[in-house]
Order: sequence, then C-alpha cells, then structure tokens
Amino acid sequence: MNDSSDDRIELLRSRITTVADFPEPGIQFKDITPLLQCPRAFPVSIELLEEKVKDLGVEIIAAPESRGFLFGVPLALRMNVGFLPIRKPGKLPREVHKIEYALEYGTDSVEIHADAVQPGQKVLLVDDVLATGGTMAACCQLVEKMGGVVIGCAFLMELTFLGGREKIPDSRVIHLLEETD
Repeated sequence: MNDSSDDRIELLRSRITTVADFPEPGIQFKDITPLLQCPRAFPVSIELLEEKVKDLGVEIIAAPESRGFLFGVPLALRMNVGFLPIRKPGKLPREVHKIEYALEYGTDSVEIHADAVQPGQKVLLVDDVLATGGTMAACCQLVEKMGGVVIGCAFLMELTFLGGREKIPDSRVIHLLEETD
C-alpha cells in the first residue's frame, strides 16, 4: 500500500469504538466491530501486523477464540504458515492440554490439542486486545508446556493501563494501537 504507516494507524484508530459499562459497570470496552466491517481497515490491520512480525521467524500462529481467530487466521494465511486454534473447554475433539486462568471479571480456561505444537517450534500468539493479560499468559503457558517457543505476542491493541504486559514478561509484545487510559 502507498499510505504512510501513520495514516494506516489512524484509519484503524478511527474504526474502534469505546462502549462504556460493558460487559459490566466501570469497564470501557473497545469494540473492534467497526474495524472488521470496514473493507479497508481490516486488511490494513493484518498488513501492519505482518510488517511487525515478519522477521521473527514465525513457524506457526496460535490464537485464542474467538476474536484472536479473526486476526490470527488471516495473518497465518498472509505469512504462509499454519494456524492453531486455542479453544474454550470442550470444543476440541482429541486429547488436549488445558490451563485455567483469571479474567478481569472471573475465571476461565483454554485448551489446545496435545499434539498441536512441536518441541522447539517458533509460535507467534495473536489476539485482538491485550487487557489484563490472563488469556495470553495462559496461551503462553500452553505453548511452552508442549515444548514450543513463544517468539512473540501480537495484538491489534494494547490497553497499557491494565498492565497485561506484566503477566507475559518473558514474551515480546507487539501492538498496532495503544490506549493509555
């Protein structure tokens, strides 16, 4: 594309809406739906993510459901690497590894097929937003439990004021947009 990186970032920023008090009072939810609906902004987000991770030696991309899939799958296709879904419990048909973790408002767990990551394989984890970091920390633990090497965690947006990066201190954090409050 011929647009400058700053113009592309502003396009993305203009397509994210803040929804007050969702899913509960006090939460300022970052709604990416308008970005996904824009036939220009969504592809630009994937293009910019690729530009930021292309030199990391990515061998496979993994992402948590469901919004991580939205960015992980097209990025994997663009980079010509495979994709590994990290799912909620009970969604995968074969033997799984499972990790439980704390959310901003409760607990949850994620699973991945037990044979999905090969020892030493370089894995890029992708999600839409880095908030408190619980989900991504659990994903990193799953990959590492299987002998994979997390080479980075890439996000459309990082909410720095929530401190999620602190839960994944050993990982390289990559983001396109940053919210500081």
